Amino acid sequence: MSRKTERLVNLTIALLATKRYITKSEIFRTVDGYEGSDESKERMFERDKDDLRNLGIEIEVGTFDPLFEDESGYRIKPENYQFQLGDVNPAEIALLSLAAQAWSGASLGSSALSALNKLHAIGIESDIELLPDLAPSIVSEDINLPIVIAAITSRTVISFDYLNEEMQPENRAVESHAVASRFGHWYLIGNDLDRKAQRIFRLDRISGEAKLQGKSAGYEIPANINIDAAFASASKVETATLLLRDGRVLNLRTRTRPADTAVQAEGWQRVYIDFRDRERFIEELLWYGSDVVVLEPVDLRSQIIDLLKAGVRRYG
Repeated sequence: MSRKTERLVNLTIALLATKRYITKSEIFRTVDGYEGSDESKERMFERDKDDLRNLGIEIEVGTFDPLFEDESGYRIKPENYQFQLGDVNPAEIALLSLAAQAWSGASLGSSALSALNKLHAIGIESDIELLPDLAPSIVSEDINLPIVIAAITSRTVISFDYLNEEMQPENRAVESHAVASRFGHWYLIGNDLDRKAQRIFRLDRISGEAKLQGKSAGYEIPANINIDAAFASASKVETATLLLRDGRVLNLRTRTRPADTAVQAEGWQRVYIDFRDRERFIEELLWYGSDVVVLEPVDLRSQIIDLLKAGVRRYG
């Protein structure tokens, strides 16, 4: 993790855990990374606030007593730092509960704990229980996630080799605008400089390590980025024809519609299902194993057969 990224994480933790507004002078004394002259610290803090807001973290400005002209302070309200889950079904709630249990035992890094200890030392109470949702948003096994976040916060062009649909690497240069988690994967949304259009890249399809190139503050991030709209426009709707074994694959059935009853096979039901993300859909179908047979599209069927053959060759 870069020093700037670590400072942003520690600042977020300090502002999220505090029980009152904390001033800039208190922040400079307690959060590691603010160094140099008073002007340098001021500039760093203003940039950090902008970076956190670009990452969707809302910072509230207020005073200790509205009746007096106290120095302005800053905090992040826990209710403004929550995952927007939308509609979830019982199975997803169960998975989220398991994830929450896994995170409940996680500890903060020593640097972040140091900030909270320093706040306590100068008389500012903090509550570590206000941080349950922080860890999942900043931890990832993908080596390129912190690099992409650094590119967004510094507004620096990023370049990488990206595996195309034929799984061949293509070099891309991108102005990074946002990152988002969808379908169990991290995605980068940004302006592809070669194609001169917005594109979405799945981070685990980046071959090797991404690189920052050029100067920082080299572009502006659009103020009206709509991540959901970007995902919707990036993937066309396809329809697959499947055979589902009777009494199995119950979760998948909730999204299907029955096909012509005249062509049913004994013990199987022929259905149609719409999908957008082909890679995720293939992963889902492979999970159900022999309880699902893909009939159409032909290229989807061939793709799955090739993956199964590769698995047999590799694992026997």
